[in-house]
Amino acid sequence: MDYRRTYVRDLFALAPGTDTSAYGWVKTRRDSKGLSFVQLSDGSCFKDLQVIFNEGVVPADILKQITTGACLRIDGTIVESPAAGQSVELLATSVELYGAADPVTYPLQKKGASFEYLREIAHLRGRGNTFGAVYRVRNRAAYATHTFFQKRGFQYIHTPIITASDAEGAGAMFAVSTKLEAHDGKYKLTSHDPSEDFFGKPAFLTVSGQLEAETLAMGLTNVYTFGPTFRAENSSTSRHLAEFWMIEPEMAFCDLAGDMNLAEEFLKEVIGDIMENCGDDLAFFNQRIEPQLLETLGHVVNSPFERLTYTEAIKLLEQGGEKFEYPIHWGADLQSEHERWLTEVKVGRPVILTDYPKEIKAFYMRANEDGKTVRAMDVLAPRIGEIIGGSQREERLDVLEARILEMGLPLEAYWWYLDLRRYGSAPHAGFGLGFERLLLYVTGMKNIRDVIPYHRTPGHAEF
Repeated sequence: MDYRRTYVRDLFALAPGTDTSAYGWVKTRRDSKGLSFVQLSDGSCFKDLQVIFNEGVVPADILKQITTGACLRIDGTIVESPAAGQSVELLATSVELYGAADPVTYPLQKKGASFEYLREIAHLRGRGNTFGAVYRVRNRAAYATHTFFQKRGFQYIHTPIITASDAEGAGAMFAVSTKLEAHDGKYKLTSHDPSEDFFGKPAFLTVSGQLEAETLAMGLTNVYTFGPTFRAENSSTSRHLAEFWMIEPEMAFCDLAGDMNLAEEFLKEVIGDIMENCGDDLAFFNQRIEPQLLETLGHVVNSPFERLTYTEAIKLLEQGGEKFEYPIHWGADLQSEHERWLTEVKVGRPVILTDYPKEIKAFYMRANEDGKTVRAMDVLAPRIGEIIGGSQREERLDVLEARILEMGLPLEAYWWYLDLRRYGSAPHAGFGLGFERLLLYVTGMKNIRDVIPYHRTPGHAEF
């Protein structure tokens, strides 16, 4: 056996009369008048391969074990198919059973299983239609992300997962320590002195690679990082994960306008790539998960994004006559209901909001001349709200130091970040995109736990 074997997706292109082999897992099997019909999938595409077994081709004891979930290799000949929706099928001449699956206990045998149930068997759910499609789209979105940046001359960098800095200034971080011991099944710290721990200081799982990416942008000009990040927020909503992936470009010699342009180009190109290469998967989501999904995605790809300041958006929300759960006023942090009203009701397409009040944004965002707002930008998309957050970064040393102190953060923790402003400072900008948020949007799935293979949320670290 070799990894260069023919995948199921390739078998559909073979001419009738071609001898070949198919590998995969059984989705279903039915018997009729001396024939057995098996739907086989290897995850390479949405469509299953129909395999026909004539009576006597497979020994009875083996045929009995060809049930849902069984893993097979089938040798046979490609023939024209009379069935609707498929041009060819495989007429089996022999079969090798790699692994049987007890039809009584096989978890995916359950018909109409809920997404909640499938999360409990995340190690198997990739064999089903929905999650096979999710993971193929996830793969393509990652490929398209790298292609997008590489074509534009960005350098792919790897920022630390363990850090001593809080990029967001929010404090919702997971601590990393070796000073733990188990006693009677319970863990306790053996020392409360950080200097005695592995790194000699408090260390945490990163909430963002942005600050470190900025350091490399100040030598390589355009960089991006794409990796796991962690937030210790005790939130169990359908939009939050404790471990997720972030795409974070940083660009030297770039301002807020350039940052917005890159964000719009990114969403359009990546979504367009997925539409071009994952058509069957998106058609399934459009039919079964989110009606009008394809229309919405096409609208994003082909429509210019509306650009508004935060102040303009507040006025539109105040004058819109809508009764919101969260009251709206200048200085308020916009909620999902506000963002969706702007994109779905008022504008009808993605919106980029800029120039937010400094009190609701991070310390590293460049201050505007009005003293009240910063050069931040959020990309809001219909159906999901915020999908990208970014800003022009503060490149002025004195202004950045004052802002760090104003936020109640210690200057000494950011000495290396401040060095970027001491030695050859340059205007620069960047943004962050939660990869799973993008996947929610592209697939129409409703819970962020269903677009990542294994979700990490409060009370859940299975697998």
